[in-house]
Amino acid sequence: MAQFEQFADPAGASCPRADGAVADVGTVIERMRTYRSHWPPGDGVAVFNQVYLTVTEAVGGRIQGGSFPDRDTVSALDVRFAEHYLGAVDTAAAGGRPPACWRPLFQFRRHPGVRPLQFALAGINAHIGHDLAVAVVDTCRTLGCAPADLEEEFDRVGDLLVMLEEQIREELMPGPDLLEVADPLTHLAGSWSLERAREASWSAARMLWRLRGVPLLAEEFRARTDAGIGLVGRILLTPCR
Repeated sequence: MAQFEQFADPAGASCPRADGAVADVGTVIERMRTYRSHWPPGDGVAVFNQVYLTVTEAVGGRIQGGSFPDRDTVSALDVRFAEHYLGAVDTAAAGGRPPACWRPLFQFRRHPGVRPLQFALAGINAHIGHDLAVAVVDTCRTLGCAPADLEEEFDRVGDLLVMLEEQIREELMPGPDLLEVADPLTHLAGSWSLERAREASWSAARMLWRLRGVPLLAEEFRARTDAGIGLVGRILLTPCR
């Protein structure tokens, strides 16, 4: 039950926490830039970190530019969301076991047969499939609202993620000179959809919120979701050469 209770009563969005805690979107960006400076470019976690950094910089720029009507709510959701990734990195760096959804990426981060696009999708799968649902609940508890009150912000951020995912696929897909890799990679990458993952995450968030008064059931549901997303991540990291 520890995983769900860990986020069951978070502090305000501007207050630090012990597990990958950050104060605001700017702090998230700085943490990921620090990671980037410490990891070699070919490292699988570094590949996802760069993708996530690009997304977070885009979200931060739109928050500052006034693209989101409720910038405080979007900021709170973005920070709570990021804390799960940052916490997974810190746990792995300390020799601990990150959540099941993240383990394949950390285990295969240096596998020579896994392509950069696979690392990126495996990280997105873990973060969207599991972390986003828990982050919605975290944010609701922080702001004293229900998931329905976050749906507009959730959709706006999700639309940006879908747009960036298309760009990521184009940039990381091998070129014509690597067709022997691109054929199985195209099949593997095409079997996963960010849009479907986002829809499932929203449903999971609503279920976790409904189960918040029954912590044992909430944790069981979260743990099973975590394990299932981890299995998908392992499949996405199937070596293609």
